[in-house]
Amino acid sequence: MADYPALTRRRLLGLFGAAAALPVLSACGSSVGGGSGGATGGATGAGGGGSVKVGLVVPQSGVYAALGTDMQRGWELWLDGHGGKFGERTVETVLADEGETPQTGVPAVQKVLQSDNVDVVVGLVNSATALGVGDLMRESKKLLIVTNAGAEDVTAKARTPYIWRTSFTNGQISAAMGAHLARSGFREGVYAIAPDYAAGTEVIAAFTKAFEAGGGKVIGQAKPAFGKTSDYQPYLTGIQQSGAKATFCFFSGAEAITFVKQYQQFGLAQSIPLYGSGFLTEGSVLAQQGDAALDVQTTLHYTDQLDTPANKAFVDAYRAKHGESPSCFSVQTYDAANVLGRALTGGTALDGDALAAALGKIGAVDDSPRGPWSFDGQTPRQNIYLRQVANVGGTLVNSVLQDLGPQSQPV
Repeated sequence: MADYPALTRRRLLGLFGAAAALPVLSACGSSVGGGSGGATGGATGAGGGGSVKVGLVVPQSGVYAALGTDMQRGWELWLDGHGGKFGERTVETVLADEGETPQTGVPAVQKVLQSDNVDVVVGLVNSATALGVGDLMRESKKLLIVTNAGAEDVTAKARTPYIWRTSFTNGQISAAMGAHLARSGFREGVYAIAPDYAAGTEVIAAFTKAFEAGGGKVIGQAKPAFGKTSDYQPYLTGIQQSGAKATFCFFSGAEAITFVKQYQQFGLAQSIPLYGSGFLTEGSVLAQQGDAALDVQTTLHYTDQLDTPANKAFVDAYRAKHGESPSCFSVQTYDAANVLGRALTGGTALDGDALAAALGKIGAVDDSPRGPWSFDGQTPRQNIYLRQVANVGGTLVNSVLQDLGPQSQPV
């Protein structure tokens, strides 16, 4: 999810249920909550074996804990499949709790950099935290790979050479839907709705720009109060009266559950089809939306239904270990380990400048569960998939309708 402020506990519990206890890190030279003090990971020099110490900063407590679990699991799964090593270096993982807000997330990053003396930082759910640690990364000259936070500015206006991402940007996902709908016969009018906060603003802006560039027209727009709206009837009435041919929306968590259910109950689902950014139906929200979500179409860079050898192997391994399907949060952190493994194969040093240069040279990542992707600047250029909710064997899934092709961060 691309939330800037922290969600309330009630909202996220509505999405995920009670957060499961986080698993202990797998044995890959790992250390939990601070590890072996200040010993540096790269003591033996480039290319000569040794170790690399990684600070995995993900939520372990608070409203984002379930996302942190998914991210940690993705990280561990890659290491499990590669002998716990990046190249010849054994990986030591120092796990730190990002918490809910920049007030907890920024100190967590500071701790792993200064107290634990990690070589690399991976993680971050909250976009405000990702934006808030820019100076820390510049001063330390160490690399951060963001594995969720979606704010455009992380790799745009607030860019630093030491912050890369293996996730997405808010606009990247919604622009793909805007271009698709413009090609799909809805040019006469789409209604756009998203919560009134930073991520919602970015999503609607990118969707509108792409839709209008394709000849479409947004004929109405609404921004319900973020985290405070539970009755969408006034907004649904506005959609119904607007003459819209389709609705595009961005909601996540409890708001996604409520909006999708009320959209169907209000009778709009059959007459004005619903489209959205993929978080509308991603992960645990889908089961709680139930049949109200059937046929809803979204765009996202991943679904566990992708029919590729890499994804099938990933899903099978994840399910075998955890008894449930992976999410995009798992994949994004799995791929952070993937690109670090590539960057540290050979004689790459552990400082941020050397690692950033190595990331810039790795080219196509052709073995990812999400499909092939590459860095465009410091953010993924990746395939975005048009997905449709379907009932497969009694389980709701995001089936793949179309591969919309590679998309970069909007400019």
